[in-house]
Amino acid sequence: MRAVEIAQPGGPEVLRAAERPMPRPAAGEVLIRVQAAGVNRPDVLQRKGSYAPPSGASDLPGLEVSGIIEEGDVTASDFNIGDAVCALVAGGGYAEYCVAPVAQCLPKPRSLSFAEAAGLPETYFTVWSNVFDRARLIAGESLLVQGGSSGIGVAAIQLAAALGSTVYATAGSDEKCEACVQLGATRAINYRTEDFADVINTETNGRGVDVILDMVAGDYLPREVACLADDGRLVIIALLRGAKATLDMSAVLRRRLTISGSTLRPRPVAFKGAVAKRLREVVWPLIESGRIKPMLFRTFPLYEAAAAHTLMESSQHVGKIVLNIGNAADARTVSRTAGGAT
Repeated sequence: MRAVEIAQPGGPEVLRAAERPMPRPAAGEVLIRVQAAGVNRPDVLQRKGSYAPPSGASDLPGLEVSGIIEEGDVTASDFNIGDAVCALVAGGGYAEYCVAPVAQCLPKPRSLSFAEAAGLPETYFTVWSNVFDRARLIAGESLLVQGGSSGIGVAAIQLAAALGSTVYATAGSDEKCEACVQLGATRAINYRTEDFADVINTETNGRGVDVILDMVAGDYLPREVACLADDGRLVIIALLRGAKATLDMSAVLRRRLTISGSTLRPRPVAFKGAVAKRLREVVWPLIESGRIKPMLFRTFPLYEAAAAHTLMESSQHVGKIVLNIGNAADARTVSRTAGGAT
């Protein structure tokens, strides 16, 4: 099969075309004929050599795919061979075929293209498990999304707003902030020109927000603590500004704050399967009805994965970057997002 592999740790240029043996599904797994694969920040980290695949996972990058179930063990599911699905995987997505646990598969929404569906699993599994399971956000509460124009940010804004929360978001330009508002954010904050903690405390009359989804960490943490409400919950899922911070722990104690974090990739199939079940129950009807719409910024052919990574690292995108792999997918498409590149 055709694939893209990481020749050695380095920049986007280390991504190279390759031929690999077809993977074989084990018990509880299916073989997917991949039509499209999402591009995510963990792929970039893996390419740089700082985020190794879990033991037993494919060394090929790619954590989410859409396609057709070609063969495998569907006995414990309601899927059939030939079904169109999207799936969360621990690696191997940048290829014509990919193995996925059937528990981590979801039906491709009928209203979406394969490219749009490929951008769903990594983002929605991450958002659901962190914002709604770990941080316990409920209707009527407020959420601050750091990095609102990223794939995860777009999903978090739309889903939290659809489920009845007030959403604030940060982004790096006025154009991106406007996109966040269009997605459902009550207020978007340009972090290059505004202090998000000051804005949040002004917007909430000093109360702060109930939950923060943080992809930044580092020196953002003290300001995040300052704009959390009493009993607020901060969940860290990435470390774009570093792994170390100095915090006023007395504020954590006085205001009963919870600071936690998680990574999704190494979690067991049982955990991810439980998340998939909740997504199918709660989120997939919102997607099917059009209340939540994926934002596809740009697609690239498989063998232009290096260009996709260059775009990802530029942070110029709003929404998802996807690799087209199947028959329908050798042509580039331009996103619906204003400002999408061609």
